Amino acid sequence: MITKWAILLPFFMAILIPIFHTRIRKFHLGWVALAVPFILFIALLRFLPQIASGDTISHSWRWIPSYNLTFTTYLDGLSMLFALLITGIGALVILYSIFYLSKKEALHKFYCYLLLFMTAMLGVVFSDHLIMLYFFWELTSIASFLLIAFWHHRKASRRGAQKSMLITVTGGIIMLMGFLILAHEMDSYSIRTIISTISIENLNRSLYLAMLFVLLGAFTKSAQFPFHIWLPDAMEAPTPVSAYLHSATMVKAGIYIVARFTPIFAYNLSWFWIVSIVGLITLFWGSFNAVKQNDLKALLAFSTVSQLGLIMSLLGMGSVVYATTGEITDVIYTQATFAALFHLVNHSTFKGALFMMVGILDHEVGTRDLRRLGGLITIMPITFSIALIGGFSMAGLPLFNGFLSKEMFFEATLAIQEMNVHSWIVLFPVIAWVASVFTFVYCFILVFKTFFGSADKLPTDRKIHEAPIGMLISPIILAVSIIFIFFFPNILGKFVIGSAMQSVYPTVQPFEQMTPTIAAWHGFNTALFMTIGVIVFGIILYLAWPKWKRLYNRLPEKWTLNYLYNQLLEEAEIVGKFVTDLYMTGSVRHYLMYIYVFFILIVGGYFIQSHIFAIDLEDQAPVEWFEILLMIVMAGAAIFLLFAKSRLTAVVSNGVLGLGVAMLFVVFRAPDLALTQLVVESVTTVLFLLSFAYLPEWSKEQKPKATKSMNLLISLAAGALVMAISFTVLNYSEFKTISGFFENAYELAGGANIVNTILGDFRAFDTMLEVVVLLIAGLGVYTLIKFRARKGQKKYED
Repeated sequence: MITKWAILLPFFMAILIPIFHTRIRKFHLGWVALAVPFILFIALLRFLPQIASGDTISHSWRWIPSYNLTFTTYLDGLSMLFALLITGIGALVILYSIFYLSKKEALHKFYCYLLLFMTAMLGVVFSDHLIMLYFFWELTSIASFLLIAFWHHRKASRRGAQKSMLITVTGGIIMLMGFLILAHEMDSYSIRTIISTISIENLNRSLYLAMLFVLLGAFTKSAQFPFHIWLPDAMEAPTPVSAYLHSATMVKAGIYIVARFTPIFAYNLSWFWIVSIVGLITLFWGSFNAVKQNDLKALLAFSTVSQLGLIMSLLGMGSVVYATTGEITDVIYTQATFAALFHLVNHSTFKGALFMMVGILDHEVGTRDLRRLGGLITIMPITFSIALIGGFSMAGLPLFNGFLSKEMFFEATLAIQEMNVHSWIVLFPVIAWVASVFTFVYCFILVFKTFFGSADKLPTDRKIHEAPIGMLISPIILAVSIIFIFFFPNILGKFVIGSAMQSVYPTVQPFEQMTPTIAAWHGFNTALFMTIGVIVFGIILYLAWPKWKRLYNRLPEKWTLNYLYNQLLEEAEIVGKFVTDLYMTGSVRHYLMYIYVFFILIVGGYFIQSHIFAIDLEDQAPVEWFEILLMIVMAGAAIFLLFAKSRLTAVVSNGVLGLGVAMLFVVFRAPDLALTQLVVESVTTVLFLLSFAYLPEWSKEQKPKATKSMNLLISLAAGALVMAISFTVLNYSEFKTISGFFENAYELAGGANIVNTILGDFRAFDTMLEVVVLLIAGLGVYTLIKFRARKGQKKYED
């Protein structure tokens, strides 16, 4: 039941906070929100020994039994690892936000969005059903959109939110296609069931396609090249959001998908190549671009891209065990996955601390621009200590946890060469080493350019001082965790990462040999020499940074991915406007013509091609003389309406036609429909008459003969098609009629009147959607009225 409440608790709190926030005025609203991740983190820790021993916890809710749609949550080692990060880092981020955000902000919205985000992430890592996983996957995109656009009066915030939404949602839709193909081929929507039944023998082209679709979805969410361009623009969000999004949520969702689906798709060697190569390219490109950034949050954004590429490449290299023999001799490759999961935790600690550090600088100094920073080591010594620990950990230096996982990364790239599957694989350690050099450089820029040097460049419009203790608690906890993990890494390896490894490699035995002992010293080996080389060349490049940083300006802007994205948006708007102008002409005649022509071509064409038309009037009931008379009156009224020379004549003709329809209902024993028709006809006639005074003078349209002929042809074709379909239905016996089902209306729905029951019960879902459409329209109108621009109100940026 822990998985059930882990999803429901933040969801219910997200609903309650906006409702009751006005009653909470004595203290910061964040204290209420803080209770949720704190309680969940403690609750999850209670189950940690059970999960570490290899047990799993599952819970199922039968949602739509008729469609076999069951919401099943599943807690194993992998989901436990991510859940602890989501709740643990979430608690620290909320604690930090209490002191970062002013009470003047719309805190009820902020914490509603944040808890909704937490709900979505926990739903992703706990879901066993593919469709439910996709539901929460897209919910993360929506929640992140709301959080990134929290300061929606800023143009950059709105554009960043739009960019992240477009890229991640597009990837999510593609991933859904992969899920559907996978479920169809494996005849199950359960991830556990698919993992237990998949093998190299039942791989086919459809599953290869599903693999590509799933990877595209994961790559867009985890900001892999070339989809990483949304992540730097997401920096317009408040710093607590950036810290949460980068360290424990959003971007880690793609990592989770790759890890979770490794036992399904990794039997195909293409999984290894795609994941590894994309990860290494992302690692290099992110570290290369981070060096040139002047905004500290932008630097950290590209560093996140780089670190995510590192983790992704390790997952790819570790997956090769499935593509080979899957025996214990290949366990050396699984240690790459161990390094990926270990670095996942390390990255969460140092990246969360660094983002909070940058938020402190922005809050106290008033700028994040490196060109206006310097000399802060004596003014903000605690903040400097946090930056030093976090930055050196990200650089992979000793005494910090990042050093341990970075050494394991180097060892994995060296070990993977033993595969000898292709000569290009020798580039893996080369790319890893070059990217690590750039990582070292931007970490040193982050620490030394900010806190050393002259303080003359600092803003003078405020008194700069150390942050309040409340804002320092969360990053200090993370900084202490960085050092603690370095000295006691095997506690994490044994109780958290080891069980997560068992989830990624459920078929590899014996399991104990896949969990290596983490040690800071392995002797003088190649990995250590690579680290020494990173430090030496990194220091040289850092010292020479002012001389070679101008190389970044040599890349034309038209060659950048951001330029391509902006051009695609502009072209999409141009094409969309062109296509829309073709059919949105403002003419009711055109709109009706489109509808009827589509109906004639599609429906009529299918009926003719299938030879379905079968008209037989021999066995039909005779038509009475009064029915013929009624039809003549209705037809005459309709024709007379077309040639009316005044509005009053047209209204009267329309009324005769409507009353004729009501009489027809009476003849066919449908008095309720007849009464409804009479009411509608009376109301519309009164409305027509009331609006007479406001209508322009009547003028008959002068239309070309070709237009009139086209109107006549379309009208006759549509009428003839409807008549032919009606007669065909009377004699069509290919399928069993559905009327027999509705005859049991009293037993099925408790209604004696079949027509009313169909409208009120059998069509209840359709009716509900109609009401929802009206509700959404009403809310839209209310919102436009409620939030209309007022004098003195904060304006949107253009």
